[in-house]
Amino acid sequence: MNYRRLGRAGLQVSELSFGAWVTFGQQVSDSLARDCMVAAFEAGVNFFDNAEAYAGGQAETVMGNVLKEVGWPREELVISTKLFWGQDKPNSQGLSHKHLMEGINNSLRRLQLEYVDLLFCHRPDPNTPIEETVRAMDLIIKQGKAFYWGTSEWPAADIARADAVARQYNLTPPSMEQPQYNLLVRDRFEKEYAPLFRDLGYGATIFSPLASGLLSGKYNDGIPADSRAALKDYSWVKDQVITPERVDKVRALKPLADDLGCTLAQLSLAWCLKNPNVSTVITGASRPSQVTENMQALAVAPQLTPDVLERIEAVVQSKPE
Repeated sequence: MNYRRLGRAGLQVSELSFGAWVTFGQQVSDSLARDCMVAAFEAGVNFFDNAEAYAGGQAETVMGNVLKEVGWPREELVISTKLFWGQDKPNSQGLSHKHLMEGINNSLRRLQLEYVDLLFCHRPDPNTPIEETVRAMDLIIKQGKAFYWGTSEWPAADIARADAVARQYNLTPPSMEQPQYNLLVRDRFEKEYAPLFRDLGYGATIFSPLASGLLSGKYNDGIPADSRAALKDYSWVKDQVITPERVDKVRALKPLADDLGCTLAQLSLAWCLKNPNVSTVITGASRPSQVTENMQALAVAPQLTPDVLERIEAVVQSKPE
């Protein structure tokens, strides 16, 4: 495992990390969740990602139970959570001072931790002034309940405003973003966020590097019954992600993966690692064997020479006939 700094911050995170989205508390049993986390940790993963919204908080509970059971040294771990969607009540969601303070307390209780290393504002909140959000996040950090804070899927303009507010009032500025980034979803990360990486030294903990499983090739011949797209609450994956044009591109990538002696998933993860603005690639898995397969992308990344990257680019940028 290699480790990268989180942007300009001194913190180091494993190039590949492990997240609880979809699987924990919903798709896999608690014992499988434990086995997947253990497989990731033994492969060198030190960053584990979560959110108050995942499985209505149950994902945090599952991860907290695993962390308590395995007893890994806390200083070896980087744990994150994200706040925005709490309960379906007026003041239990969004980025108000009230919800952020109560949300972090609830998350820490479920995780059975005294603090998280990274805390994200899970989405922008147009109903709360950015200054209110920045002040609340600064207070959470001053209270020692989080060490770094950042954003997830915020417009670059709002991130720049949050940074400016923090510096104007001598508050803790945000330092990382958690955006979607993969071979098929690139514009925001590569274009809109470019000034954040260049000027603010932002770190990036990217999610959905396999486009909800599409880039693993699992949907090349239909939708498996045990896949994410088959889950009732994730029908949007089938409707919005698994389009015929995208499936054709994934099929066209298969010969490239074969030439490198790797899987489509490993190729796709390795491609994300080639971007120097990526601090860590958050992977997911429903069984330990998937974790092991994903980790092998580390050996594939050096094989992505400029010529190979050009071949990949030709496929993903191709237009349907």
